[in-house]
Amino acid sequence: MSLVFSNSKVQYKVLVYVTKIGFDFLAGTQLLSTTLGVKEYVHREFLKVEQEVILPNKHLFPSITSDDFFWAFGILRSRAFSRLRGQDLVLVPLANLINHSSSITTENVAWEIKGGGIFSRDVFFSLRTPVSVKSGEQIYIQYDAGKSNAELALDYGFVESRPDRNAYTLTLGISDSDPFLGDKLDIAESNDLVGETAYFDIVLGQPLPPAMLPYLRLVALGGQDAFLLESVFRNAVWGHLELPISPANEELICRVLRETCKTALSKYATTIEEDEKLLEGGNLSPRLAVELGIRLAEKKILQQIDEVIRNRELELDELEYYQERRLKDLGLVGDQEDIIFWEPK
Repeated sequence: MSLVFSNSKVQYKVLVYVTKIGFDFLAGTQLLSTTLGVKEYVHREFLKVEQEVILPNKHLFPSITSDDFFWAFGILRSRAFSRLRGQDLVLVPLANLINHSSSITTENVAWEIKGGGIFSRDVFFSLRTPVSVKSGEQIYIQYDAGKSNAELALDYGFVESRPDRNAYTLTLGISDSDPFLGDKLDIAESNDLVGETAYFDIVLGQPLPPAMLPYLRLVALGGQDAFLLESVFRNAVWGHLELPISPANEELICRVLRETCKTALSKYATTIEEDEKLLEGGNLSPRLAVELGIRLAEKKILQQIDEVIRNRELELDELEYYQERRLKDLGLVGDQEDIIFWEPK
């Protein structure tokens, strides 16, 4: 069977190549912040390599520039295979020309590396496609099923049209000045949220991550609700946090989340409607279309979060809080939701 490859893996410059003034539609986006962070990291690494390797060996590296280093980093990031025998990245010529397809939703057995036999030192790289391929057809694989469109754009220079590829990362944390910092960190860590900062990926059209509201309730816990931080509750506190704690606690997390969304949306120079009109008008280069699509998706996710929390604010008076649940557990609430007072005999 003949194999057909198409060397179009990078449909436009991956973002790490683009100059700062070239990010036409990314102003205010989370992706721009990430991209600039990567560029700063690569520049620092270049300066380190330049001092330790390039300059002491000018006879070997007479003309390597920062642009050359950025190019090499982009090639490695976009064309390398990972997870091979414990190695972080592996470049395999020819195989790295294979293209990505959004119709392939699994990356299982896409590639593997194995030895040639007991007495052989040969190592073979095996590339497989999980779908049927006819002779003469191009072979595709899934680059990374877990990456968002922003990550695909950063690493490979393209995005998918599937809505669930669009994600926005909310960064939440416990303040260093929180009087209950130690207790809260212990509780968060025991529930796989290590450190003072937690990251939650919000996907377009999908519910909030299950651990996000419990974590926010933990962060906001204080005042009369702080008793839940006592050691006697340590093993059960996360279960309590999965449900509303008190009106004050729930109101606080709703207000903070909505203010966060409002602040993030204010950093964009355009509205959702304006972006949609630009996309519908066409006449955009491939790179600008990708950037605009990512910007629009970020706004829609922020709007989605705000809408979910706004609806929750409308339900605050109807929610059942910890004290009510506790009274019910003790049998101290009657059929009419009235509190039962037991009189001593």
